[in-house]
Amino acid sequence: MVAPDLRRPLVRQLAEAEGPRRYWHTADEAGRVWLFESVEGGDGEQWAIRQVEVGPDRAARRYWWEHLQDEQGFLTDQPLEIWDLTEIPGAAFDSVWEAAG
Repeated sequence: MVAPDLRRPLVRQLAEAEGPRRYWHTADEAGRVWLFESVEGGDGEQWAIRQVEVGPDRAARRYWWEHLQDEQGFLTDQPLEIWDLTEIPGAAFDSVWEAAG
C-alpha cells in the first residue's frame, strides 16, 4: 500500500492562494528542461505549484497538487533557488504546460 503524500494539502493551498505567480525556466547540458510556476510561501521563498519536465527525448511530464509524483519524477519539495533560474512570461509556461497535457 502506498502512503498518502502529506504535501498534497499544502501544495493545493499554495496553488489556490491569491498571490502573484512567477514563472521560471532552467536546463542542463544533457538536454533536460524544467519549467516552474511558483508562488511565495509566506516565508519570502518561491515554492513550485506546477512543474513541467521535458527530457532530451522531448517527452514531457507535468506535476502539480493532483499529480505530485510518478515513476519518472516529482514536483520539487524544496523552495526554488531562483538565482539559478531564468524568469519567463506566464504565457510561455502555459503553452508548454498545455502541450505536455
